[in-house]
Amino acid sequence: MTRVRPENWVPQGVDSLEDRALVALRETTQCVCVTAGAGAGKTEFLAQKAAYLLQTGLCPSPRRVLAISFKRDAALNLSERVRRRCPDEGHRFVSMTFDAFTKGIVDQFRDAVPEFYRPPANYQISFPTRDIIEDFLNRHDAQDVDWRNIDHAVSNTKLPLEGASLQPRMRGLLEAYWRDQFEGGEQAYLTFPMINRIVERMVRDNPHVRKALLATYPIVFLDEFQDTTTAQYEVLMAAFHGSRSVLTAVGDDKQRIMGWAGAMRDSFARFTADFNARPVTLLSNWRSHEDLVAIQHLIATAIDEDVEAVVARRPRQVDGDVAAIWQFRTREGEVEYLAEWIAGEVQDGQIEPHRIAILVRNYADRVEREILPAFAARNIALRNVARMVGGVAIQDLLSEELTECLIPFLRLGAKRRDREAWSQAQTQMQRLAAISDGDEVGLRRMAIRTEALCRTVRAYMQANSPEQVDTTALVHMLIDEIGEESIRQSTPSYSRASDFNRVRSGFVALLEECRASGGTWTDVLDRLVGKGQVPLMTVHKSKGLEFHTIVFFGLDNRSWWSLTPQNEEELNSFFVAFTRAEQRAFFTCCSERGGRIAWLERILGESLSRQYPGAE
Repeated sequence: MTRVRPENWVPQGVDSLEDRALVALRETTQCVCVTAGAGAGKTEFLAQKAAYLLQTGLCPSPRRVLAISFKRDAALNLSERVRRRCPDEGHRFVSMTFDAFTKGIVDQFRDAVPEFYRPPANYQISFPTRDIIEDFLNRHDAQDVDWRNIDHAVSNTKLPLEGASLQPRMRGLLEAYWRDQFEGGEQAYLTFPMINRIVERMVRDNPHVRKALLATYPIVFLDEFQDTTTAQYEVLMAAFHGSRSVLTAVGDDKQRIMGWAGAMRDSFARFTADFNARPVTLLSNWRSHEDLVAIQHLIATAIDEDVEAVVARRPRQVDGDVAAIWQFRTREGEVEYLAEWIAGEVQDGQIEPHRIAILVRNYADRVEREILPAFAARNIALRNVARMVGGVAIQDLLSEELTECLIPFLRLGAKRRDREAWSQAQTQMQRLAAISDGDEVGLRRMAIRTEALCRTVRAYMQANSPEQVDTTALVHMLIDEIGEESIRQSTPSYSRASDFNRVRSGFVALLEECRASGGTWTDVLDRLVGKGQVPLMTVHKSKGLEFHTIVFFGLDNRSWWSLTPQNEEELNSFFVAFTRAEQRAFFTCCSERGGRIAWLERILGESLSRQYPGAE
């Protein structure tokens, strides 16, 4: 493609960016620390910066831009945005989660890992629960040790352990824990904190590994940086500190909700100091309108009294209340009113079901059982995206790379003409084959292969209606046609067969569940992606998403007992969840469940309507 001179480059696919975003975007010689609040357009900013670097040649071929996110769906969204903004060079943009990044390093450079910490090639990923760690402590006669101390020590102790400043007993327990993970069962297991520690040691001690990373990634983006753990940060320090790589960290301290998982409290301050980063604050909110942004600012001020006010960029598109507390005496009244209100909104054509989200503090499965009958009685489909299907949560499964790859082809199998699905299918095939938009011969061959693949899938689905199809056979046939090896090679998290098979099994299970509910192939696939269904999720899982309307279900001082002014992380979680709303945010509160959260209502003041007529 023809390079654009940096001074002539303009934002791609958008009318404009705020001035501060342009300043941070054009900074290419100094690391940048960007504070971007809710709705500030973090994904768009990073996509535009990637386009700027790739299209101007400031990141020359064959070098790549590496983007590290902390959630799989965020990594996928950013990758897709870059492909739209920078189609000619999008293949040189690598977007992945931090876990995928470090796991890929271990898998690629396993022989460089010191022998004591070197896992076998067929290791499994482990997510140790309290019961698993306490079982380990019991087997090592350490019942007096809090299981959380082991979890914390694994994440925060550099390797080698013999050099760590630990009490002798804790060092012995950690050494035993590592051995237990490697040798305590039929197969070796690694947790992601263990992987982070292995990578940090490997990169720190092996200049060849570090040199390979620096040669490949001169530009690094760090999304949602407030979620960075100490172990992850030390991986970044080992890999990039003191190098010529330019890092851009983006996030918002007010959205730090992963403290329970070890997120650093001072990540932005440390990054700014360690990498001599230029601080930039973005002050636009492109998601919510002025009235909602005013309420968001009240909550933000409770978190940080010095926070700067942001400017709402989205118009208000609804009449009436945009935020209100609906008070009820009974649980039955609360559930019935909520179901009736949503049914009315949908039937009147005010909103599509999947644009309304119901958020709960926790126990989504329990809430689903409670409210599902009232929704079903009104023909409103409810989807609990936290529910496990085939061993994978629905929300996680829908953001998997395999799911993103298969759905467009299933759409084209169900319907001959689907422009969006065709574009997505071509994008997936182009990504798998690493073909640039400038490779005309490669693109023609890819288009021919994509069309042939679509014909094969279409013939199979026409010959097998949803009532009679073997779902497993359909999915396996599609994967074979696309090429399992290509899918796995292009996705670091699928490098081991067990990881890929787990996701494939989950996809088959969800597709089978949707197929069993009847209808045409189009109905089945709409159901698969959640179209026409009201999503139910926890506040933590709402992060990174946005909805026209959100409803906080059961906002009382018993269900939300930990939401207090002193609990910073809970207040951050509430702020994050509230800022998911584009147009409206409502709260249900039931006297049978618990009392009202008076301090929160005092903060919000007159911004909220205190009652909804007829709710009681």
